[in-house]
Amino acid sequence: MAGGRGGGVPQPLRVLASAAAVLIGGFYTLSLASNATIRAIQAVTEARRRKFALPCGLCNGIGFYICKLCKGNSTIEWSPTYDPRVINPCVCPTCDGARAQRCLNCLGKGYYY
Repeated sequence: MAGGRGGGVPQPLRVLASAAAVLIGGFYTLSLASNATIRAIQAVTEARRRKFALPCGLCNGIGFYICKLCKGNSTIEWSPTYDPRVINPCVCPTCDGARAQRCLNCLGKGYYY
């Protein structure tokens, strides 16, 4: 193919591909910009709510409290039968071994409004 145009991509297909790339890039950029804007608005709104909100009375403003099922031990004793001959320790199903529960009154935020 010396001196000829060669077997490259046809011109209409190249134009179509570049237009598609511009559109996809534009949508991606718009998505990133709108995501950043929404997060900034949420942060400002959350800060404003926190400023005027009352602290939660159940968790004392912490957002978490000690698990009520395992009492902070991360395991519970469980017997598969009614006769407790064998008692198996297992991970607490309420806190998943984390020893703390998210406060359901304030949903873990430490305050409510």
